Amino acid sequence: MADTQTEQKKPKAAKPAAKPAGDEAPKAKKAKVPSDYTARLRTHYDKVVREQMKTQFGYANTMQIPQITKVVLNMGIGEGVADRKKVENAAADLALIAGQKPVVTRSRKSIANYKLRDGQAIGCKVTLRKARMYDFIDRLVNIALPRIRDFRGLNPKSFDGRGNYSLGIKEYTVFPEIDFDKVTDTWGMDITVCTTARNDEEARALLAAFNFPFRQ
Repeated sequence: MADTQTEQKKPKAAKPAAKPAGDEAPKAKKAKVPSDYTARLRTHYDKVVREQMKTQFGYANTMQIPQITKVVLNMGIGEGVADRKKVENAAADLALIAGQKPVVTRSRKSIANYKLRDGQAIGCKVTLRKARMYDFIDRLVNIALPRIRDFRGLNPKSFDGRGNYSLGIKEYTVFPEIDFDKVTDTWGMDITVCTTARNDEEARALLAAFNFPFRQ
């Protein structure tokens, strides 16, 4: 009887050991291949812009060479006070342009004259870095800006003194991702390019090296 109980309590056979994680690692960690725009613009910065900036300003250390850190896109939808659907539509269009889901911005206080309540959706914004940032800059400079009607160049005085540059676009439909036939309302867009430049002169030289069309 004791032998029978002993046989019943025998532990189950261990399952065969799983394959080492290293065998499946290449399948689980597939790096996203950057687009042609991103690869070209990043390579242009590493091989051309850095050397050009170093020669122009005589930096003693390569870490002093300024670079673009992020691009912030912002759309204010004043009509969203009366119709929240317009804010949602604008956010969906901004996601197509940026390739990244935007954040809905809300009011911080109530204003009775404008029928605005605290916490109400009034716009959207998105911050781009690294690959998506370079991709957006390439499309902005080479596709979107040339499509603006009567475009005569960017204002070279729109720097903030700390190396950041801001510009405004009256109609976001200049971006090729937007199907003009499906657009019911058009809004403007504010674009801020943030850099590590120490002053406006260095920031202007950096953006000019990326072919930003500044007015003379």
